[in-house]
Amino acid sequence: MTTESKNNEEKKENQEKKRPANTRRRTRSPQNSSAQKPAAQPNDGAQQKKNPQPRRKPAAKEAVPAARTEKPAQNNGRQHRQNKPAAGEHTRIHTVKSEVELEKEEKPVRGQSKLKIIPLGGLGEIGKNMTAYEYGNDIIVVDCGMGFPDEDMYGIDVVIPDITYLKANAGKIRGIIITHGHEDHIGAIPYVIGDLDVPIYATALTNAIIELKLEERGLLKNTQIFTKKAGDRFRLGCFEIEFIHVNHSISDAVALGIRTPLGVIVHTGDFKIDVTPIKGDMIDLTRLGELGKQGVLALLSDSTNVEKPGHTDSERKVGEGFDKLFMGCDKRIIVTTFASNVDRIQQIINVAVKYKRKVAVTGRSMENILKASTELGYMEMPEGTLVDINQIKQLPKDRICIISTGSQGENMSALYRMAFSEHRQVDINAGDRVIISASAIPGNENMISRVIDELFLKGAEVIYDRKTDLHVSGHASQEDQKMMLALTKPKYFIPLHGEYRMLVKHADLGRMMGVDPRNIVVADNGNVIEVTRRNIKLNGSVPSGALLVDGAGVGEVGSAVMRDRHRLAEDGMVVIVMAMSSYDMRIVSEPEIITRGFVYVKESDTLIDELKRVTMESLNSCDAKHIKDFTSIKSCVKSNVSGYLYKSKKCSPMILPVITEI
Repeated sequence: MTTESKNNEEKKENQEKKRPANTRRRTRSPQNSSAQKPAAQPNDGAQQKKNPQPRRKPAAKEAVPAARTEKPAQNNGRQHRQNKPAAGEHTRIHTVKSEVELEKEEKPVRGQSKLKIIPLGGLGEIGKNMTAYEYGNDIIVVDCGMGFPDEDMYGIDVVIPDITYLKANAGKIRGIIITHGHEDHIGAIPYVIGDLDVPIYATALTNAIIELKLEERGLLKNTQIFTKKAGDRFRLGCFEIEFIHVNHSISDAVALGIRTPLGVIVHTGDFKIDVTPIKGDMIDLTRLGELGKQGVLALLSDSTNVEKPGHTDSERKVGEGFDKLFMGCDKRIIVTTFASNVDRIQQIINVAVKYKRKVAVTGRSMENILKASTELGYMEMPEGTLVDINQIKQLPKDRICIISTGSQGENMSALYRMAFSEHRQVDINAGDRVIISASAIPGNENMISRVIDELFLKGAEVIYDRKTDLHVSGHASQEDQKMMLALTKPKYFIPLHGEYRMLVKHADLGRMMGVDPRNIVVADNGNVIEVTRRNIKLNGSVPSGALLVDGAGVGEVGSAVMRDRHRLAEDGMVVIVMAMSSYDMRIVSEPEIITRGFVYVKESDTLIDELKRVTMESLNSCDAKHIKDFTSIKSCVKSNVSGYLYKSKKCSPMILPVITEI
């Protein structure tokens, strides 16, 4: 930069500072010019009390009741009225501040002018979404999701983000903010909340789902949960968070407007633009446009469907597809979809009612979601429609519709158990019509195919082709993503939520929409994205990756254990039992060879004899060298037997030498 241009830039900045605040930031509405007192606790937006106490982290042993969820407001989600907590609730009331008031608070901390954005999951992959925002001594975490294990992750139930960095900086974390209630955004909460011990902020339906998860693991009483709605704003440390209504494949989804000392960040979460949503209003494009006019420092946006041209279809299109399949059908109908897709389930219920069918629900997660969403008003079940799954055999086939979990072919899901004749109440019969209303999550294709094949073997009619309008995505396609970029007009752009090719494609879309290529960052999990008002760059990294959850164990299964599991799965195991004298450490009997998953012993006499021979030679070699310690002897036997098997059989089973003293 030349001296002249630098001086011009500084002059321009000084003029900008002298300009009245209302020329840069517009007050949204008269009621937003709140006359309430400023918040006493900067981390939660609570109203000031007579004797304010300094913010402190609650003790780990202190039982704090979770905030109750509220019924959704029947409006456009833009109201700024306070949520009124019931007696005994611990939801903190926040003040509503005008744009001018917030502008005055946006001052960088002395000696601090850098914002760190640290994705800990969701980049280069589908799932496991988690992003940390750090400024000075404050950190907020957006989403806390899980991922599905790969097929070669034997015995692993779920995969969650590595939170080593967050645990090391737990004292700085002011809260976890959740954009919506899908597993890839909330699934890790039960596994990490004990280590972080921070409050959770989300909308009513999202919190209801989170509470069910925490209650199952006995964690609900000790977790602070605060319910917010679209339009609400609250403060966590130096961050001011605004919930902005968006459309997705689950109700109550929000994007985040994160006001930092450096400027406004828009974090979209998962979104689509649906002009005819099943429940509620369309995405709040007006508010996104207002933020764009005021100036958005950075946009972090969903990349899942960036490879799909055009606009994403409305959810109502699926209802039309269901109607065609229910009309005139004299068969029993079984429909499977994601339990969290409340709008999809509502459409199944609507069409079942239209054709005078009773509805039965099977699958724990489906039952829980149905209960929570109906109680909160997100789903309507006409009286007399729902029947117990145990009653379906008493009804005519053309008068029953079963809504089931298992759209991804998960082991032990309701549809899986039906397909393999393991379900207690439902047997798949010839002529049943099974509708799979979901797309396959990458990595689940084989499991889904296996379930579909089994259903066909039982004589069922299975409808799963995407061409039948049985599923639409909840994610923005290219034109929707262009709209988000056009409305927010970000200075910096960071693609989120997608495999690496998706992130690159989304970056190209950002350049097409006018974002300076130097201001676009395609990052990886663990990268530290350093943001200032002048530039954006990658600056170092933090520990990242995946923690494997096996049953109740979190992170106990590491690379060494997985390597052993791979070997066991691929080549099996050979156990060599050696009886040795405790007096002189000499072998006292012939070694015993036991195999599992390697060869069938009764048909492999020659090989077993060879293994005994190699073992004896190894023991004799140790004796000649006066090697007497068990560890060295077992190591020698293991090395020689492993080498022999690789040369003769080209395989590498796990070798487990065992010495018994006599």
